[in-house]
Parts: sequence; C-alpha cells; structure tokens
Amino acid sequence: MIELYTWGTPNGRKVSIMLEEIGMPYRAHPIDINKDEQFAPAFLKVSPNNKIPAIVDADTGQSIFESGAILMYLAEKSGKLWAKSGPAKWQTMEWLMWQMAGFGPILGQTHHFVKYNPGKAPYAEARFSAETDRLYSVLDKRLGEAAFVAGDYSIADIAIFPWAARFEWQRISLEEFPNVKRWYDEIAARPAVQRGYDVPMPAGPIPKSL
Repeated sequence: MIELYTWGTPNGRKVSIMLEEIGMPYRAHPIDINKDEQFAPAFLKVSPNNKIPAIVDADTGQSIFESGAILMYLAEKSGKLWAKSGPAKWQTMEWLMWQMAGFGPILGQTHHFVKYNPGKAPYAEARFSAETDRLYSVLDKRLGEAAFVAGDYSIADIAIFPWAARFEWQRISLEEFPNVKRWYDEIAARPAVQRGYDVPMPAGPIPKSL
C-alpha cells in the first residue's frame, strides 16, 4: 500500500496517474494547498520542502518527496514504465529531467504571470510565453520522431502530460503542434490516466485538445 499525499495539480496528478497505470494499491490523502495544509508539521515529516506530492511506502516505511523521484521509485518497485537498461533507460531519464527542469517550472511561471496576473508584468509574460512556445516546439519535434518521448510509453510521458493538460492556461493551441496533439489525445484516452487525473477529488473531464 502506498500512502499518497497530493492535490489536484500537474505534479500531484503525475503520481496518481502512475499508480493507476501500474495497478499498485494506494490511499490518497488530500493536502489542500489553498488552505496551506502543506505547511502542517505532520506533512513536513514526509515532505521537508512542504510541497506535494509525497508518498510513504507502507511495505518498507520509505518516504519520498519530489514527483520525479516518486515516479522513478514506483517504476523500480513495480518494474514497469521505465526500461531497466540501455538507451531507452537514459532517454526516459533525459525527458523526465527535461520536464522537471524546464517544461514544468517554465509553464508554472506562465500560469502565474499569464493566467493569474495578466498585465502586471509584461516582460515576464512575454519571456515565459516565448519559452513555453519553444518547449512545446521541442516536444513536438521529438514526438515527430517517436510515438512517445522515450520510444515506448513511460514515466517521462506521465510527467509531461499533466502540464500539457493545462495548455489553455498557457494560451497554447495544440493545433499548432500536431505531434503533441496526437500524443496528448492518445494519453488522455487511457483509462488509467482518466482515473488518476481525478485524484484526490473529481476534476471534471481532461481538457480536449480541440
């Protein structure tokens, strides 16, 4: 049993989608970041950085924070969605790190300036919007070469997808990135993705690419 501490954000959804994909039993504990529950002392013991998601593996007592680390832990524990060796292993790692270092943080800044604070910082809006567009172009190029970012469906795709699912917040049209659109629609149709997207509470339908 995995104890999952999460909220309905892109980073939170990565882990619930992963748990649904691998069929591992888990129990979700909502951490309402709108009420600052991530700063509670009990949660601090699990996640020293006061961020969701975090997990505790009841089988081992191991706690893990940071979504990328959690995905790798669950992939190793289950033996699924991450090649054990060879080029595919490192391609998966490359694209997972691409998401953790670029696609997530930059899109998060775009949400902050473009969606929530429009007009307050024109330079920041332009800067992060341009970089968001560039990152989608990088992803589109890669998905023109392979069905999924590391060849086969993997933890890298699971990490990227929930951020792409907020394309409307980023003022991105997936019609301009046809390879991303094809990939997005395929992943959005997966039953495990649809179940994981609704954790820890129903979130409504995954946004359609059209």
